[in-house]
Amino acid sequence: MPAKAGDRHRQGQSGPSGGKAVPPRAAKAVSKKRDEDVSTEAGEGADEHAAAKTLVKPPDQLELTEAELKEEFTRILTANNPHAPQNIVRYSFKKRAYKPVSYVDQMAIHFSLNGNMILKDSDEGRRQSIRLSTAAEKAPIETSAGTSEEAEIKDEESAGDTQTAGEEEAEESGTAEVAEADEAEEPPPPRVKEQKLANQFNFIERATRTLNNPLRDRACQSEPTPCKDFSATANQWKIYDAYVEELQKMERSKEKEKPKAQIAKKEEEKKKGRKLTSLDLQHSDDITKISKAAKIMERMVNQNIFDDIAQDFKYFEDASDEYRDQQGTLLPLWKFQYEKTKRLAVTAISWNPKYKDLFAVGYGSYDFMKQGQGMLLLYTMKNPSFPEYVFSSESGIMCLDFHNDRPYLMAVGFYDGNVAIYNLKKATSQPSYKSSAKSGKHTEPVWQVKWQKDDMDNNLNFFSVSSDGRIVSWTLVKNELVHTDVIKLSVEGTTMQGPEGLQLQTLGCGTSFDFHKKIDYLFLVGTEEGKIYKCSKCYSSQFLDVFEAHHMAVDSVSWNPYHLKVFISCSSDWTVKIWDHTIKTPMFVFDLNSAVGDVAWSPYSSTVFAAVTTDGKAHVFDLNINKYEALCTQLVVAKKKNKITHIQFNPVYPVVIIGDERGHVTSLKLSPNLRKMPKAKKGQEVKKGPEVEIPKLDKLLNLVREPESNGGK
Repeated sequence: MPAKAGDRHRQGQSGPSGGKAVPPRAAKAVSKKRDEDVSTEAGEGADEHAAAKTLVKPPDQLELTEAELKEEFTRILTANNPHAPQNIVRYSFKKRAYKPVSYVDQMAIHFSLNGNMILKDSDEGRRQSIRLSTAAEKAPIETSAGTSEEAEIKDEESAGDTQTAGEEEAEESGTAEVAEADEAEEPPPPRVKEQKLANQFNFIERATRTLNNPLRDRACQSEPTPCKDFSATANQWKIYDAYVEELQKMERSKEKEKPKAQIAKKEEEKKKGRKLTSLDLQHSDDITKISKAAKIMERMVNQNIFDDIAQDFKYFEDASDEYRDQQGTLLPLWKFQYEKTKRLAVTAISWNPKYKDLFAVGYGSYDFMKQGQGMLLLYTMKNPSFPEYVFSSESGIMCLDFHNDRPYLMAVGFYDGNVAIYNLKKATSQPSYKSSAKSGKHTEPVWQVKWQKDDMDNNLNFFSVSSDGRIVSWTLVKNELVHTDVIKLSVEGTTMQGPEGLQLQTLGCGTSFDFHKKIDYLFLVGTEEGKIYKCSKCYSSQFLDVFEAHHMAVDSVSWNPYHLKVFISCSSDWTVKIWDHTIKTPMFVFDLNSAVGDVAWSPYSSTVFAAVTTDGKAHVFDLNINKYEALCTQLVVAKKKNKITHIQFNPVYPVVIIGDERGHVTSLKLSPNLRKMPKAKKGQEVKKGPEVEIPKLDKLLNLVREPESNGGK
């Protein structure tokens, strides 16, 4: 074996191809050995990996059953971008407004790379293809000799492989060492020239610069405004002349406006007089029908809601009055309230003389520090949830009165001293007629207004009393309120010494008044000083009589509706007094232990009256039954921060309405003991009216007068 090996080695050296046939075999043997080593290493590593592979569970992993593991949860993947904004707004130059953008781009780019691909058909692509083809033609000429030699070596290698197919591993190792030595002696192959890459981007540096426009200055100068120096001395006659000129200008402008106003009125009258078209008539008729139907429906709904109260109002009579020893009660019925009058006090209440279920309520404030706007509401007992009419005013309303013959007219007095007339027939929220500073308005709050009979020319006429001490007669002449001072309340013994020896007389402050039911010229006036003046329309400087009635302000004074001589008064000094105007001392005095806000005679009896006090109680008296105490004293409102201000009897129904400082009006029904009528004798009809009521009150007055007459004898 060694000899053969040596021969072969020698033959290999003396052969024509030198040592080129052996190295590939040796290289193949070395590569096979390396592959086997790598395979064994890989096998061992795989076993180690399999041995080290263990399942590791986190401590908080849920343990699920097979059914839960097999359960499928479907998730729908949408192509919408969750980070895409949904409320993009862009300015639309077409509509000149900002408009929301309905389409939102949902594509999200995670990676982008600019490529350098060029189209083959483009000029640059053609140039590059030509360059590549020329470079490929040059390359085979240079490498042709090298390729022929490589082919011969490959043939020899294939022949040597067939001869040494059955040799042992020892020979292969020896030949491998010889081959490595031969390879080290072989020269390196020739190098191929590197090709320069063409400029694929065709980049050229170019620079440009924009021309800067030259700056230009432009200026302008305006001419100064012409100025004049003026100087004059202001004297009294010049000021007077200026005022006279201004007044003349105003008169001229009024004269010019009058014909315009007359022309406008004539045009309006023509329009009104013109016959309406069928469409206009149909439209107006439809509206009136709908409004009437809606009002009827509203009243029906309210009647259903307050059905139990309506039943009590019409049918309930308190049977327990028989066991109360002539005492009576007040049954609460409806409560009238409106959202906008919660912070206003009820300052006046008056029933309509024609529609017995309709009454007006005036709202204002008795606190001079909290004066603001006022309201005038008209309620009906058929609809207690909402007022029939609503009027608002700039100043608080302090008093009101309905006209007897024209129940749609209301006289109203305001806190700022103005008076006004509201016409319910007109669909306006403003008064039809109103006084002003020019027409002689009061300078203090108007506390009471009363309608009187029309004057000789059939002009509407009403009276007002105020804290400024004036009692004024207002007459409606040619759509304007004309005032006449009837009397000024002067206080005796209160003259003051003025400058330069002038005697200044202080005026009394009127708070209430009432006109006699039969004697037109006679009326009573209550004042803040507590006095009651008996006055006449015929005398403007003197009083017929003065009553030292109360120690504090007289809140209300009222003639008896049946007896011609009797009147009643109430005051903040806690008392209610009944008077005979021919006698200076009171007939009856009642102490109610609290300031009395209002008092009212009942329309059905000459001996029944009611009063309200600031402690929230209503008191009902019947002198025919009890001359000393009230038959009913009942708490109507809560005492906390609320006071009763006014009370009024309904002219037909046994109902009273009471107003308080919170803007609420409460209606209450009188129990049978508070409205007892004379019993019918057998075979005789019950007499009603003044024939019965006047003697009944006279009998009581005679009982009071007897001690005085006896003492006089």
